[in-house]
Amino acid sequence: MAQYGFHFNGQRCTGCKTCVLACKDKNNLPNDLNFRNVYEYGGGTWSQSDGLWSNDAFGYYVSVACNHCDSPACMAKCPQGAISKDPDTGIVNNDPEKCIGCGTCAIACPYSAPKVDEEIKKAVRCDMCADRVAEGKQPICVEACPLRALDFGEISELRQKYGEMADIAPLPSADETKPNIVITEPVNAKPAGDTTGSVLNER
Repeated sequence: MAQYGFHFNGQRCTGCKTCVLACKDKNNLPNDLNFRNVYEYGGGTWSQSDGLWSNDAFGYYVSVACNHCDSPACMAKCPQGAISKDPDTGIVNNDPEKCIGCGTCAIACPYSAPKVDEEIKKAVRCDMCADRVAEGKQPICVEACPLRALDFGEISELRQKYGEMADIAPLPSADETKPNIVITEPVNAKPAGDTTGSVLNER
């Protein structure tokens, strides 16, 4: 079995959200629903000493979608058994025939990856553009990124190429679900669980 995953290079991302918009366009998503999000995480303060001002301000972007985890919390908590993990690709999928739109998966996921589409009353999520991957193409978010801050492939190859997963704020600890993502840390990145900053673009 192959396990596909994403690589995110936080040293290249400028927060342009082209990945978000390309995904929305491909999946015909409404304005209030994203499969991929770009978080702006920042914090810090200014201080004055002997008439001189200094600061410890920081800010960086993190692009994240469903991480198709080894231990998906959404799958474990779904009361209908509507979520499964593809044995050939490791992609986590929703079965719309079984899904009742209760939102348990959305609540359980520490990455807020599954969403409930209020129009169809079903849970929906990033499927790594399984249709494109089956044709040998990259997911649309990866292909669209103008700074090449995203990469895609077998997670073992991505880890060999880019290193192991980095736990950075505002994402949760990787120990929770064992996500299939590798992160090249942004400059001034804070560790998962950091409380000195906050998400500056909540919307």
